[in-house]
Amino acid sequence: MVRMLRPFTRAVTYTRWLHLSMAIVWPSLWLFIDEAWWTVGTATVLLGLAGLVPAMRVVEGFQARLLLTGHRDGGESPEIVVAPSATWGDRGRVVVWLQTRLFFGALVSHLAVQLLLLGVDLVSTAISGERAGGAWLVVTGHHWWHALLAPLPLVLAAAVVVGSGHLITALALRLLGPSPAERLAALEERTEQLLERTRIARELHDSIGHALTVAVVQSGAARAAGDPAFTDRALGAIEETGRAALEDLERVLGVLRESGKPVSGRPTLADADRLLESARASGAKVDAEVTGPVETVPGPVSREGYRILQESLTNVLRHAGAVPVRVRVRVADDTLVLAIRNPLPAGPSGTGRGSGLRGIRERAALLGGLARTGPAAGDWQVHAELPLR
Repeated sequence: MVRMLRPFTRAVTYTRWLHLSMAIVWPSLWLFIDEAWWTVGTATVLLGLAGLVPAMRVVEGFQARLLLTGHRDGGESPEIVVAPSATWGDRGRVVVWLQTRLFFGALVSHLAVQLLLLGVDLVSTAISGERAGGAWLVVTGHHWWHALLAPLPLVLAAAVVVGSGHLITALALRLLGPSPAERLAALEERTEQLLERTRIARELHDSIGHALTVAVVQSGAARAAGDPAFTDRALGAIEETGRAALEDLERVLGVLRESGKPVSGRPTLADADRLLESARASGAKVDAEVTGPVETVPGPVSREGYRILQESLTNVLRHAGAVPVRVRVRVADDTLVLAIRNPLPAGPSGTGRGSGLRGIRERAALLGGLARTGPAAGDWQVHAELPLR
């Protein structure tokens, strides 16, 4: 019993009924003024013409979102679109919605009123034997047991109110919902957001991981050396790397706070010298060679190339320590080639399944390129080829 009464405790039950009633107000007034049924046909034609106006989809979508789904204060409801009609298909669905809302509202409202009048007639005939009048279903006689039947029309009227609300909401989701093209656009936007968040996670891993690795290596080397001059250089390298990591962190957090703001200011291969100097300050003997016009590399490729180089140097410092590193960056034949090699550490070599190495391969794959990581001729290598077009 409590479950049956629960819909009547929700505001949306009454706003849905209000939405249906609003659809028949002006045709009903027109009908009573002219007292001619041809006004119904005129109202139908006018609604059809109104549905062809692109802005009508905004009006109806806002009403449906507010009164049928219960979203307030402009809350998002992806099931119902509040946007002008972009195609004739959208206009056609709005026309069907307006016609359906008019006739369905008239039918349901009339049925609910007739059920209420029937309940009144049952009570009236049970008390005085005379009908109050109004209901199409005639109740005659003077029978006390009519009072026992009086609640039945009221229950049916309540069921009509709740059921019609659910039905008109389902119709609104179908007729005022996004078109296939809009669903595809929303899916693409959602995919872009997920890819952006994945890229941000990779950047945090690469940037913060590199800074922490440099700090650990430098502090350990300074403690072992016991040389004040070396300690000063180590602290300077830690400070510079930490400052760069904080800038990356602040930028990434800014993107997360303002999802609509475009990403800008990310480091590119033009800033690779900072990475190389950081690795050298950590004790690695970096032999770097850059061939070709790196400054002409497209932004997305240059940014991903920077992250690949950063993760490669981080892995060298983390797993091999202060060892010679050979870095080659070459731009030629519409391809950016990154090659990083270093001697394998004395201990067991990795399998190349870490999240950093996987991120290198994923970055290359997203740009349509490829990356190889693993042992090669006694060295550990990272070789990435990224197309420039």
